Amino acid sequence: MSRIKLIASDLDGTLLQDGAQSLRPETCELIHRLTREGICFFAASGRQYPNLRRLFAPVAEEIGYICENGCVGFYQGEKLFLEHMDRADGQEILHAIWEKKDAEILLSGIYTSYLQPKKMSYYYHIRDVVKNNVTLVDDIFAVSEDYMKISVYEEEGIEKSSAYWKERFGSRATVVTSGFCWLDMMPPGVNKGSAMKKIQERLGIAPDECLAFGDNYNDAEMLSQVKYAVAMDNAVPAIRSQCSYHTDLVEHSLETLLCLIS
Repeated sequence: MSRIKLIASDLDGTLLQDGAQSLRPETCELIHRLTREGICFFAASGRQYPNLRRLFAPVAEEIGYICENGCVGFYQGEKLFLEHMDRADGQEILHAIWEKKDAEILLSGIYTSYLQPKKMSYYYHIRDVVKNNVTLVDDIFAVSEDYMKISVYEEEGIEKSSAYWKERFGSRATVVTSGFCWLDMMPPGVNKGSAMKKIQERLGIAPDECLAFGDNYNDAEMLSQVKYAVAMDNAVPAIRSQCSYHTDLVEHSLETLLCLIS
């Protein structure tokens, strides 16, 4: 095995199992031990940057973040890159979600999520369960910040409508399911893999010096961008077949790696 210099992990379904919204007590200690060994750790998620910093509070300044499914990246407090969507395409996506019954919008800014909820229970879910920074607006179409990621939330599940969103906007956006209730749309060509490539180039780290963990379709490109791709045992079949390695818990793999290098 080549010397590992960078580890990236998806969160929901990977580091966070069974709907958990907080890390296991030992996770940040393992990450701290990795960074002391000179290994970069990146949290790779569809979540926003402030949310991820809160989640990783004990090591927040030590690690990097691939946020919003690859739209923006940070490392040790420095913004590495930022991707924007064409505004006209973004407006069309927003209108399509707004017009669809039982579909809610999440419009991602760098430091907040813009919401104009159809049901206030959705707002409380994003604020209190997902724990995002949230800005309530009277007119979602008037938000002036450049569009990064636009997400569809369907409480009953996104599976039945995912094909519709991919067919309608797949030629103008990267469209991926991101969990049971979520579908994310990003600028064309933007995903966790494109973010990983930018980070590798910025930090001077080769793909064969990188390891990544994932479980769902929005992790596929990131897993393809590293030599050591690890699927969770509960991953969707396509991700399991893509990866040469499997694990039940990310923490178990991190402990094994630390034993090998110590």
